[in-house]
Amino acid sequence: MNFFDSQQALSFLVQQATHIEPQVYEIQYPDIQYPNLVPIDISANEWAKTVTFFSSDKVGAAKWFHHEANDVPRADVVRTRYEHGVELAAIGYGYTLEELGQAMLVPNTNLNVDRAAAARRAYEEFVDNLVLNGDADKGMDGLLDYTGVTAVNAEADGTGSSAAWADKTGDQILRDVNDIITGAYTTSLTVELCDTLLIPVAAFTLISTKRMPDIDKTVLRFLKEDNTYTAITGRPLNIRAVRGLEDAGDSSTGRMIAYRNDAQVLKLHLPMPHRFLPVWQTGPIRFDIPGIFRTGGLEIRRPVAVRYLDGIVASNT
Repeated sequence: MNFFDSQQALSFLVQQATHIEPQVYEIQYPDIQYPNLVPIDISANEWAKTVTFFSSDKVGAAKWFHHEANDVPRADVVRTRYEHGVELAAIGYGYTLEELGQAMLVPNTNLNVDRAAAARRAYEEFVDNLVLNGDADKGMDGLLDYTGVTAVNAEADGTGSSAAWADKTGDQILRDVNDIITGAYTTSLTVELCDTLLIPVAAFTLISTKRMPDIDKTVLRFLKEDNTYTAITGRPLNIRAVRGLEDAGDSSTGRMIAYRNDAQVLKLHLPMPHRFLPVWQTGPIRFDIPGIFRTGGLEIRRPVAVRYLDGIVASNT
């Protein structure tokens, strides 16, 4: 008769966890959106309670000056300090002595990666939701509705005075997009130029099939080739369909987000990406592999470089 005690089970699980973890971290999750939407900053100390940064602005202007005067105009730099909190979160997995004993009965048996992969997946979903929607309890805003970002309503000049793209011509849709890009550009005195558009899935589907009048191109293709950003920089405009935007706007309408995807503008603070801790016995016959991570969520440092356009998809309410 075979009998496995807790120490044998613990030793077996430690060996298996060493084998499982590298496999789990190699798995890609294509429907997780945040890695392609915002820069990720892991530079802070992993146990830091806050992330501190400074913004600076130059003040002063040159003026006409008399050669006998002594009041020379002076330039200066104004610095403002900001603090961004970082919080701890956790997700892990585990086994019982019975499960480990049964696995140990079969020579050369490896535990599968399913439970560890499920924990890792839960982490990715948590961060994805945090980046997009924030967390009110922790005082963290998300990309879909960030405090301080300017939101405007799309022109209500479609069929029946509708603002929705489904009721507009291709030319009107192009105007809406270029207006929002130009809005950030002019408001920032031509400093901030949006290079990324996030569009509700329904609106993205519409422009990818709707054709421009008298041109053998879809609105999406025409938009990628002829827009304010590309005209000024010569670089392509990044356009993505994003879940959650269909009712993120005013009165639960569809919202488009235009922004400059740059770490100077916005970033996800992730001082400690998800990691599995050493195996430990948490009960008479239970063994856990804890997983922890620390994040400050999304931070938009330059709201002027981000704009919201609401009403492009009609509300379902």
